[in-house]
Amino acid sequence: MKLGARVFGIGHYRTSWRHPNVPSDGNVNFEEHVRQVQEAEAAKFDFVFFSDRLYFDEHSAPKSLNQFEPLTLLAALASITKNIGLVSTLSTSYSEPFNVARQFMTIDKISGGRAGWNVVSTALSGASLNFSRDVHYGHAERYKRAKEHLDVVQGLWDSWEDDAFIYDKENNVFYDKNKLHTLNYEGEFFKVRGPLNINRSPQGQPVIFQAGQSEAGKTFAADYAEGVYTTPITYEEAHLFFEDLKARVVKAGRDEDDILIFAGLNPVIGRTEEEAQAKFEEVLSYITYEEALTELKLFFKNVDLFKLDPDAPFPDLQDEGNEGYSYMANRIKKAVKELGLTLRQAAFRYGSPKSEFVGTPEQIADRMQKWFEGRACDGFFVWPPYSEGTREFIDLVLPILRERGLFREEYESTTLRGNLGLDFVPNRYAKA
Repeated sequence: MKLGARVFGIGHYRTSWRHPNVPSDGNVNFEEHVRQVQEAEAAKFDFVFFSDRLYFDEHSAPKSLNQFEPLTLLAALASITKNIGLVSTLSTSYSEPFNVARQFMTIDKISGGRAGWNVVSTALSGASLNFSRDVHYGHAERYKRAKEHLDVVQGLWDSWEDDAFIYDKENNVFYDKNKLHTLNYEGEFFKVRGPLNINRSPQGQPVIFQAGQSEAGKTFAADYAEGVYTTPITYEEAHLFFEDLKARVVKAGRDEDDILIFAGLNPVIGRTEEEAQAKFEEVLSYITYEEALTELKLFFKNVDLFKLDPDAPFPDLQDEGNEGYSYMANRIKKAVKELGLTLRQAAFRYGSPKSEFVGTPEQIADRMQKWFEGRACDGFFVWPPYSEGTREFIDLVLPILRERGLFREEYESTTLRGNLGLDFVPNRYAKA
């Protein structure tokens, strides 16, 4: 199985920073990031992942209110790591393809071919207010723009064939002019001439990740993505998503192994079941109902959940789903109806850590093996509720996975593609 580690200096939930072992300034503490990333590399993780958002207000989670810009962080981390992949979110809605192509290819070159781009179109409508727009792009428009944006970026990445630069000092030949290609792209959203002023990396192009789970998101993933991040709560839900997306990939003319599906893994580990449950309860104790409801409210609009009785059945919402999170809104509405949850129960189910992977190291390894071998995922994003949880996972669970032959002992490659088992991307012009 493949493993990525999601890195946050203060943990992954609204109140993780309150945990006594978490440095409160961890998200802007470079040494803390270095510690977590080097720890993951020593454990032979495939990559580390950094999320991002472009809109903040008084309701935003603390983890987003004081946080490094991720691309700058990737460039810094590239110089102090050797094998682990470096993956970051960047929005297609509020960036220009030429800049994105330069930024990611620079990181890919600095790292020796270890960069990955998590392509997002930005769900938070408030982001428009930070980029000189009064109104956020609509859901369909965002995905159309994302496809065009990615087409341009990947075209720019192929500006130079791999052997274009000759560096012949004696004959004064810097590059082969026949191996330089100008893009001359003109579409609905972008008009970009090119070429890019940086050549390709040892892996050809950065790996493309994607996290959308809506219909539009799955269609985009089937056409473009090489790694997909999902957040299922149960094995059954994960298995259905896995089979659906793999079938879409094949229908799109690709091999199902061209895309890797990573399930979010929130491990809380104890040497006994009782210890694990006690640690889980401690994590939950820092989360108030109001904070859990604030997280839940992200997925809905036009309804004030705070005015409703928390112990009454979850309200029968019709079209109140937030357009940017339509998949999650529909998923929540379906689940609460099937399970008969109250508003309070729903808030804690979707606004706090999940309980599927709470247990002893053996129990967690067993569940991971079931998900992996049962076609629910190709691997996991390890995403503990507090920052020290990754170290516990490395110390207690990874040895069991290795004993069972489920995870590597050493890196197979120095590139992210090589370690993920993905093919080198040939230059389109040389290939033609």
